[in-house]
Amino acid sequence: MPYDVIFIGAGPGGYVGAIRAAQLGLKTAVVEGRETLGGTCLNVGCIPSKALLHSTHMLHEAQHNFAKMGLGVTPKIDWKQMLSYKDEVIGQNTGGIEFLFKKNKIDWIKGWATIPAPGQVKVGDTVHEAKHIVIASGSEPTALPGVTVDEKTVVTSTGALTLAKVPKHLAVIGAGVIGLELGSVYARLGAKVTVIEYLDAITPGMDAEVARSFQRLLQKQGLTFILGAAVQGVTVKGGKASLTYKLRKTEAEETLEADTVLVATGRKPYTEGLGLDALGIETTPRGQIVTDARYATSIPGIYAIGDAITGPMLAHKAMDEGHAVAEILAGQHGHVNYDVIPGVIYTHPEVASVGKTEEQLKEEGRPYRTGKFSFMGNGRAKANFAGDGFVKILADKATDRILGAHIIGPMAGDLIHEICVAMEFGAAAEDLARTCHAHPTYSEAVREAALACGDGPIHS
Repeated sequence: MPYDVIFIGAGPGGYVGAIRAAQLGLKTAVVEGRETLGGTCLNVGCIPSKALLHSTHMLHEAQHNFAKMGLGVTPKIDWKQMLSYKDEVIGQNTGGIEFLFKKNKIDWIKGWATIPAPGQVKVGDTVHEAKHIVIASGSEPTALPGVTVDEKTVVTSTGALTLAKVPKHLAVIGAGVIGLELGSVYARLGAKVTVIEYLDAITPGMDAEVARSFQRLLQKQGLTFILGAAVQGVTVKGGKASLTYKLRKTEAEETLEADTVLVATGRKPYTEGLGLDALGIETTPRGQIVTDARYATSIPGIYAIGDAITGPMLAHKAMDEGHAVAEILAGQHGHVNYDVIPGVIYTHPEVASVGKTEEQLKEEGRPYRTGKFSFMGNGRAKANFAGDGFVKILADKATDRILGAHIIGPMAGDLIHEICVAMEFGAAAEDLARTCHAHPTYSEAVREAALACGDGPIHS
């Protein structure tokens, strides 16, 4: 019997789509060549990096704040045990996906897929038939000219999660999410961290005020930034790296020495071996698969989601698309609201955003009102040594409808979702302001920022 749908890739998009499809009664299989399910996110991305971010944040608290609370603890770094803890977290999560596949009667076809023709997925020597095929193959790190990755001295995020020891000096190429998260991990562990960024600001696309505040806080934590610098190349000799870069404003060429170089210059769709060219599937110049509003490619019966198509390369975006495409294939009306997809950076403090930035609203010429509240005015934050940062809400000047929100501060990645729900329902800033928030909680800062869109906050 042919499958109703085969998903290619068991990352967040593929496994969520498969589970939803199975729930809706579709005979479902997933092709995955890794030894474990979960894709990049669970194996070498989101989950292991958060484990290291958590453990090193605990280290920072022990080193800087425990004594203030009367806790006499002298922390000792056991790097091998920290990596073991990270691997245990990975195992729990990937094992959980395998359990869910069995529970939902989803077949895991182990191996790497090729699509020889519509309705066919070849894995090894076996051709599997399916009414629908969904490409959820994810992404891989982009290469940088003049930089050869060996995953030992010059590493991607994958190698940065398994270094044999903490480097004395870590050079990070790229001041985006991955580079800053992993850079902060190693800075807390005692490494000197230098971040080289081609643009003149960190975190491209972020609200400019938040980006400036974020950079200042990271500098206080020991990260050094070299902005407006184009990396020319990296050479490795005797286990040490020599990185050359050119300052774009002056054309001056500089060199720095590092124990490890992390290449964090973005990712690209991973579609190698699928046979897209032979099928005639349309792609963009960046290698992204072109789809319509229902995730259909230019070839009938073949769909694509997640990092393989356009849009932000975020696990939760892929999950939403997996959920939506499964419902579409089952005859329902799956839909993703791309205006309300949050982005989060899991440093400390966290940074989270949703919707429009001030720069975008100004460019559009749309009148707006800004409501802002500092965490220094939040009692819970001050008690927890987490007073850095603020909440900023952007609301339409005429209607008060929330257009965007930007948070830098404690638990920003969780706090942003209150605003996401409000935006999903078309709420006004006043709706948030008039909703009772428990005291003392970080979420009160969100309410205060909403109040600041009107007559003003209470605690500022």
